[in-house]
Amino acid sequence: MKSIVNILKKDMVLTVSWILAVISMFFVVPNPAYIEYIDWRSLGILWSLMVITKGLSVNGFFEKIGHTLLSKTKYVWQLVVVLVMLCFLTSMLITNDVALITFVPFTIMMLSLCDRKDLMIMVIVLQTIAANLGSMLTPIGNPQNLYLYGLSGMSIQEFILLMLPFTLVSLVLLLISILFIKGKTKPIVSMGDIKKKSGSRIKAYLYGMLFFLALSVVARFLPYYVLVFAVLIAVILIDAGVILKVDYCLLLTFVGFFIFTGNIGKIEAVNSVLKDLVAGREVVVGVLASQFISNVPAALLLSDFTQNIKGLIVGVNIGGLGTMIASMASLISYKLYANVEDAAKGRYFVIFTLMNVIYLTVLLLFTFVIPFFR
Repeated sequence: MKSIVNILKKDMVLTVSWILAVISMFFVVPNPAYIEYIDWRSLGILWSLMVITKGLSVNGFFEKIGHTLLSKTKYVWQLVVVLVMLCFLTSMLITNDVALITFVPFTIMMLSLCDRKDLMIMVIVLQTIAANLGSMLTPIGNPQNLYLYGLSGMSIQEFILLMLPFTLVSLVLLLISILFIKGKTKPIVSMGDIKKKSGSRIKAYLYGMLFFLALSVVARFLPYYVLVFAVLIAVILIDAGVILKVDYCLLLTFVGFFIFTGNIGKIEAVNSVLKDLVAGREVVVGVLASQFISNVPAALLLSDFTQNIKGLIVGVNIGGLGTMIASMASLISYKLYANVEDAAKGRYFVIFTLMNVIYLTVLLLFTFVIPFFR
């Protein structure tokens, strides 16, 4: 019982989702229709992708890519570009949180080895922004995209074209930000011996094959249960422990919000008010809601009350900027940095907030230039 209470205290989004779900049950008595609330396809694909990316990470696949790229760097600006772009590009395929879990510790180690701890806050903040913005390009970049993509009925090409302008603007902003890095033209001090994570190449290849299978399911070439079955059997046979390392709290959070929004949709008065609030304001409401409850719950809550899913996709994606809880992935970076010896937590918070507000303002203004999603 204590372990369950500890989990609920630790993951407030999970707790809130189920508090709302339970409250809604007083208005719509639990019944077999609850099963229809849940988007099993999104949950199945999300679970499969979490297992696959965890397997690749455990076997050192992403760190090997990072080591290979960093071996080519000679100057500070090159080092920063590689560290930030690793998060920006990989988040498109392995989700923003996995990218940060993988590369922020990697960054802390690298900057310590080359005696540039003074850059740590700025680089980690830029990595966090890069992961949150890079992930918005693809349906598999983050959980809310996977859900909204399935709901919208769009093709992968349509989704990418929708988010491409915002991704390109984000890339330009990141490169401009790197220009302001202090001492960027200085050569890198020798990094010394870098410990590399050991892993099985055969397992990495297998996870790679499963990843391509996942892409075919996302593209709707195969039903989702084929992927779930293939991942379950393959991983049980070669790497069973990985299944236990998946973030099941995220999946339970989805279920809680599915029940809540499903029940709210049955209450006509509430349904009507929320539709009036969201309709025509999907981007702004998506951004504002994300600031207080983070963008994944915001997507789940608002999706039932609008027909303009494209606008909502844009809103909750750029809404991942702003406050530290706007995207839960941002908290991952902060916690990793906070564990560094002599971490300047207050300075990190100020720089993080300032940079996020600047990026959010630019991208929000850009939505008025790109009107085709309305």
